[in-house]
Amino acid sequence: MKVQHQRTGALSGLLVLFFPIFLPGLFSPLSHASPSMLSELNDPKPKHSSLMNSALQQQSSNEKQSDLWTPLADQGWRPCVESTNAPTTPQESQGYLQVFLDGGLNQQRMGICDAVAVAKILNATLVIPHLEVNPVWQDSSSFMDIFDVDHFIETLKDNITIVRELPDDLSWSTREFYAAAIRTTRIKTAPVHASANWYMENVLPVLQSYGIAAIAPFSHRLAFDNLPMDIQLLRCKVNFQALVFVPHIRALGDELVSRLRYPSNSGGALDTDHLRETTDAVAKQVPRKFVALHLRFDKDMAAHSACDFGGGKAEKLALAKYRQLIWQGRVLNSQFTDEELRSQGRCPLTPEEIGLLLAALGFDNTTRLYLASHKVYGGEARISTLRKLFPLMEDKKSLASSEERTRIKGKASLLAAVDYYVGMHSDIFISASPGNMHNALVGHRTFENLKTIRPNMALLGQLFLNKSISWSDFQKAVVEGHGNREGQIRLRNPKQSIYTYPASDCMCHVKG
Repeated sequence: MKVQHQRTGALSGLLVLFFPIFLPGLFSPLSHASPSMLSELNDPKPKHSSLMNSALQQQSSNEKQSDLWTPLADQGWRPCVESTNAPTTPQESQGYLQVFLDGGLNQQRMGICDAVAVAKILNATLVIPHLEVNPVWQDSSSFMDIFDVDHFIETLKDNITIVRELPDDLSWSTREFYAAAIRTTRIKTAPVHASANWYMENVLPVLQSYGIAAIAPFSHRLAFDNLPMDIQLLRCKVNFQALVFVPHIRALGDELVSRLRYPSNSGGALDTDHLRETTDAVAKQVPRKFVALHLRFDKDMAAHSACDFGGGKAEKLALAKYRQLIWQGRVLNSQFTDEELRSQGRCPLTPEEIGLLLAALGFDNTTRLYLASHKVYGGEARISTLRKLFPLMEDKKSLASSEERTRIKGKASLLAAVDYYVGMHSDIFISASPGNMHNALVGHRTFENLKTIRPNMALLGQLFLNKSISWSDFQKAVVEGHGNREGQIRLRNPKQSIYTYPASDCMCHVKG
């Protein structure tokens, strides 16, 4: 886990350095693309045709389908985020704490939780965290664009003091101010997974001297271990209670969930004149079950994994060039062959492979699938195999009208927020590869005791390398290899993220 966080932080820094120079050419319109860029767009070929043909002929029994949708049994764990000690708001703040968060939505989410914890450690007043412009998606969404600020402040009012902005006499402390030169009030040496003592020794003196301290970068800058229990519980409270999306995100998410559960009434935006009639009709229906699939398969991920995804020589060359452009070739995986990477479970699942996994587990062409994804590398050609297996596949664009999507269009963080919300309300969640969205939802759904399938990446990598494996053997191995990967509680090990493994820091075991 620690390695992943370090790599993500380093990646964010490299992207900031390289993207201002290369982004315009990298994402130029197809009409201006060079022949070599166009060759990259050749349709990727299915890599597992034999398994795919067998899966298309497969039909699950009603009994098996019933087992798949059965909710998780009570595992004896309950959400537990309040300290046994009475919460106390600081009597006198040591100063204002600012943090600047990079990364995508879910990396920023973890940073927000850590910022609250650090403010508590320092007895500081927290300024609503500043979200950096995402260098990949160029999303300038602020905290207030994504999260309900009133709810955030109200939920935490007994723990720390939070303000929306600095007082006038400190209004000079801006992102632009810190970008211009070295400043004494900026701390940029915070190590990854720093201890509480580090903050007391290095940040508290700045607060006391200047009345303000700004930490940038901040992502992954607080340890997961050796912290007071009250601080751990506070992080849990922020993540699972204080951070809720703004009302229009929740409203759109509720509408998408409703249309997935009641597809006969999913004809775009609801006409208010017929709202009561529609509501009555919905009430008479039996709600459908659905799976939320997070398909993280963008070019950035594909290039960094250094795996072969079936796009041929042109795709391999394009991804190799991308690695050189963005990371100057410094990608550890590129030193290994595709076979080595797959056998170790280090290759993200393609849409074809995640479809085969779901089919082997017993889901069939009657399964409703919600596709949570920003942009799939390879486009519809790469998704087509998944769609053949699951024709009832939907996404934000297919479920909501263009008018309903106006407020989130082109905003990666808001699009991800909608997917997160739908993912939390799905009957089953599954992700095609580990990552921040996967980690955040796995942890949140564990907290709520919701079924979540965690793909056995090492097993699947080895199975997909076997080109002669029969469907029956593949299916048997998949079912056996995922029997205990459906949301069963896994206690957090040292150095693992509290946000991915909330037991036992955020949860209490209730003895029966």
